[in-house]
Amino acid sequence: MDSGNTAWVLTSAALVLFMTPGLAFFYGGMVRSKNMLGMLMQNIFAMGIISTLFAIVGFTLIFGDSGNGWIGNFDFFLLSDVDTLDGDIPGMALVAFQMMFAVITPALITGATADRLKFGAYALFIAIWSIVVYVPAAKWVWNGWLLDRGALDFAGGTAIHINAGMAALAVILVVGNRRGHPNTPMPPHNLPFTVLGTGILWFGWIGFNAGSALAANGQAAQAVVNTHLAAATGMLGWLLVERLKTGHATTLGACSGAVAGLVAITPCAGFVGGASPLIIGAIAGAVCYLALSIKEKMNWDDSLDVIAVHLIGGIVGTLLLGFFADGAIYGAEEGEAGLFYGGGIELFLEQLLGAVFVGVFSFIATFIIAKSIDATMGLRVDEDAENEGLDQSQHAESAYTS
Repeated sequence: MDSGNTAWVLTSAALVLFMTPGLAFFYGGMVRSKNMLGMLMQNIFAMGIISTLFAIVGFTLIFGDSGNGWIGNFDFFLLSDVDTLDGDIPGMALVAFQMMFAVITPALITGATADRLKFGAYALFIAIWSIVVYVPAAKWVWNGWLLDRGALDFAGGTAIHINAGMAALAVILVVGNRRGHPNTPMPPHNLPFTVLGTGILWFGWIGFNAGSALAANGQAAQAVVNTHLAAATGMLGWLLVERLKTGHATTLGACSGAVAGLVAITPCAGFVGGASPLIIGAIAGAVCYLALSIKEKMNWDDSLDVIAVHLIGGIVGTLLLGFFADGAIYGAEEGEAGLFYGGGIELFLEQLLGAVFVGVFSFIATFIIAKSIDATMGLRVDEDAENEGLDQSQHAESAYTS
C-alpha cells in the first residue's frame, strides 16, 4: 500500500462529502425562505440514505467482478472482502471515495424539483434511483462496457452530471410546475448563502476531480489546476454573455457560471492540459447561460437550472473531451487521443455514444420511477402545503424566526 496515495484519496473523500452541504446552501439560497429547510433537508438526507444503500449493495454492483460490463456481482455485499481489491490503496479508501460520489448525484436533482416534493416521496425516490439508475451508469462508465469501448469520464461528466440532469428533466415532467409559475416572481431569498455554497463546491471539487486519479501524482496535480481554471473561465464566460444580453453581470450568474465550468471540466480533468481547461470552461459558461432559454421555450419549471448547468454542462465537457484529450497526459496509445491532439474522430464518437446512452437510460428509468411513486403515494405536496412552504408542511420547522 502507498501511504501518500491513500492519504490523498481519503482527503478527497472528505472534500467530496463536504460538497453535499455546499450544494444544500447553493440551492437553499435560491429558493424562497419558506422552503429553505426543505431544500437543506433533501440534500442532507441523501448523506444518510444513499451512504447506507451504497454500503449494502451499491458498491458491490459497481465494482464486483461479474464477468460482464453491465452490472457487478455480490462479492462485496455489505462491504465484505473489500480488502481483496487490487491496487496500492486500501479497498476501503475506494469505498469511501466512491460513496461520496453516490451521495451527491441524486442530491443534484433537488434543484430542479424545488418547492414542491413530499419529503417521504422524495426519500423513496432517491433510494430507488440510486440503485436502479446511478449504480448501472457508474458501472458502465468506470468499470464496464463504456470504459472498455474507450469512452473517457475522469470524474463523472456522464455518470453524474448528464445522469442527474436527464433525471431532473424526467421528474419535473411528472411532478409539474410550481403553482404560480411562470407568472409569479420567485426570486432567491438569500444570495449570500448561494455564494457560500459556490465556494464550498469549488473547494470540494478539487477532491472530486483530482481525487479521481486515485493517487498523489502528476495527473492529480493537473486535475487540480484544470478544475480551478475551468471554474474561473466558466464564470467569466457566463458573465460576458449575461452582460451582453441583459446589460448586467449578476452575482447569481457568477456562481452559476463557476459551477458550469466545474461541471464541464469534470469528465476532462485528468485528460487535458495547457490552455484546454480555459477554453472548456469558457465555452461551458457561455453555452450553459444560453441554455437557460430552453426551459422558458418548453415551459419546464426547472427551479434552479439543473438542466442548463448540469445536463448541458456535462454534455459540453463530455463531447469537448473528444477534441481536447491530450494523450501525453494520461498515456493514451497512438490514435486514442482527442482530435486536436493527434487522434481521429473515434474518441468523440465514443463520448457521444456514452452521453446519449446514459442520458436516454436515465430519462426513461427515472420517468418510470417517478410515475410509479406519483401514482401510488404521490410525489407532490397539495396546494395548501405548497403555499405554506415545505419547512412547515413537511418538517414543522422554520429556517427563520421572523
